[in-house]
Amino acid sequence: MNFRIASTFTASLARLAGDEQKAVKTTAFDLQMDPSGSGKSFHKLDKARDKNFWSVRASRDLRLIVHRTPEGLLLCYVGHHDDAYRWAECRRIAVHPRTGAAQIVEIRERVEEVRYPKAAEASAPYRTTTALFARVTDDELRGWGVPEEWLPAVRSVVSEDDLLALTDHLPAEAAEALLDLATGVQPQRPAPAQPDPFEHPDAQRRFRSISTPEELRRALDFPWDRWTIFLHPAQREWVQKNFNGPARVSGSAGTGKTIVALHRAVHLARTHPDGRVLLTTFSDPLANALRVKLRRLIVGEPQLAERIDVFALDRAAERLYEASPGKRRIASEEEIAQLLETCIQKQPNLGFSAAFVHSEWRNVADAWQIESWEAYRDVRRLGRRTRLPEARRKALWTVFAALNARLLQSNRITPAGVYGRLAEEMPTRRHPPYDFVVVDEAQDIGVAQLRFLAALGGARRDALFFAGDLGQRIFQQPFSWKSLGVDIRGRARTLRVNYRTSHQIRTQADRLLEPVVTDVDGNAEQRAGTVSVFNGPAPAIHRFASSAEESAAVGAWLKACGAQGIAPHEMAAFVRSDAELPRALATVQGAALVAQVLDANADVAPGNVVVGTMHLAKGLEFRAVAVIACDEGIVPWEQRISAAADESDLEEIYDTERQLLYVACTRARDRLWVSGVAPGSEFLEDLGQATDG
Repeated sequence: MNFRIASTFTASLARLAGDEQKAVKTTAFDLQMDPSGSGKSFHKLDKARDKNFWSVRASRDLRLIVHRTPEGLLLCYVGHHDDAYRWAECRRIAVHPRTGAAQIVEIRERVEEVRYPKAAEASAPYRTTTALFARVTDDELRGWGVPEEWLPAVRSVVSEDDLLALTDHLPAEAAEALLDLATGVQPQRPAPAQPDPFEHPDAQRRFRSISTPEELRRALDFPWDRWTIFLHPAQREWVQKNFNGPARVSGSAGTGKTIVALHRAVHLARTHPDGRVLLTTFSDPLANALRVKLRRLIVGEPQLAERIDVFALDRAAERLYEASPGKRRIASEEEIAQLLETCIQKQPNLGFSAAFVHSEWRNVADAWQIESWEAYRDVRRLGRRTRLPEARRKALWTVFAALNARLLQSNRITPAGVYGRLAEEMPTRRHPPYDFVVVDEAQDIGVAQLRFLAALGGARRDALFFAGDLGQRIFQQPFSWKSLGVDIRGRARTLRVNYRTSHQIRTQADRLLEPVVTDVDGNAEQRAGTVSVFNGPAPAIHRFASSAEESAAVGAWLKACGAQGIAPHEMAAFVRSDAELPRALATVQGAALVAQVLDANADVAPGNVVVGTMHLAKGLEFRAVAVIACDEGIVPWEQRISAAADESDLEEIYDTERQLLYVACTRARDRLWVSGVAPGSEFLEDLGQATDG
């Protein structure tokens, strides 16, 4: 018999208390060992419209709802007695007659009148009596997976908010297709029907066949992490696809790029039993977060854990460099900055600001490992918008040549130099240290790092896989990947379904960025077609007369979030830099909550509200986020603006400051607050109309 688990089961399990979950897990494991249910108390649900629904006792009051047929057993839902029975009485498991995918269909006549939330109603710009899908035929709607009984409800939709409320009741593929149609995007046609309707790509986003106790344990140990078991068809396609060169998956915040990267690393390890995989990213905090997620994904599979290394790219390079013969000591960023400052001071008539020289060294001379005047004279400074004629480059080279000489004399090497050395060594190695590399947050890897990855991957199939979002680039200046041998043309995909951020938060945050973001090589990432699959209240955007007033208002908002069932560890307060951290700490503590300053480990203790900088927010997710201290001179940061060499550099600074605020705002799932002291950041008006006080 087939034994399957539904996403609705894991979601309902996550809502139970810890001791209740233990009882449910025991029952689930017993059912997996014997799907016939010998010795279990099965009870036929007389009021259920689907006659294959049964309840199974897990404790005195807990009931599992299972779908039982001669072919197999499906775990559908778990809850207290009355709740579980109500769920089963207004659901059925059906195979859609057009798409051939197995669906969980909510029975229309048993559902209360669909209403969209009051918060969303208040934010609706207008309502009309014109049906949103008046020009779409019933047959077309069926083709997108809309169940027959829901066609009248779809026909009655007259606004975007109506639609968002309705999509909560529809199968995911139908909801996404309707959201696409409402935004002028042609939905992708469903995959062809499969012999087994539960193996249809759309069905696999909600049903999973479980063949071993280890798989079931993974599903039940972290039931809130649906991504460990259920994938969107677009995600699954790129996890399993074979590529004949470097590939990249992109998408705006919340579209599951990291999920694809994690599953891709595991897929490569599983399908290549002798292969070694490096799962990496640009910072230690993000690598720590990836390591935690990977452990959840491969729990019970130690043989995979042995072949997948998870390190920040700098840590991985340092480990490989330690084995290099004749290695030099790696200089710290502080040591390099001091040496460079000394070299600058020896050229009093240089004609450049110190900030520009440091930037030119970091992004050009050191990044590209330039060791001669001729190489610096001829290098294409892609991503560097300040034009430099030969005479001005000559002046800069005197500084850089002096710095290179000092580093060599003291037997030191820069981190970029480490990557350069490794890039030279890789082609000479008989066996590469890694067969496959999967890079998350790839938009923030640098020139030297990509040069090393290109050498490590070589021309091998599937060797390099990148996941990232150009709209979240906050650390690196843009440069040409193609010039370093990493050409992703024809092997790039943009994910469009946002699971993490509400429609209201996503659309508001997207106003900070252009609808299309293009890299130096001309690869475009479309943001306009992204859809969020759930609704929520509109973000709160405020300006205050003083930081004290802002602190009091944010504190009251955090308390209100707590009163609405949001736990402290599901809240966060982010600021632009360390200088504003005291304001955030005072705000949280003033609300009688415990604040925890975010560190590189990104571990959050239960009962604590996270406080941190926007840069450390990367890769994290919270139900409620307050982005505070968005004052004039702080966002964008005045210190960066004053250091700009010219108008073109200033534009680059503004771009990354916008993207930094975008990153902070899109950490929020359900509720977002953005505020500052009047007149406030100029970006507040880009987000939307700010309310004073």
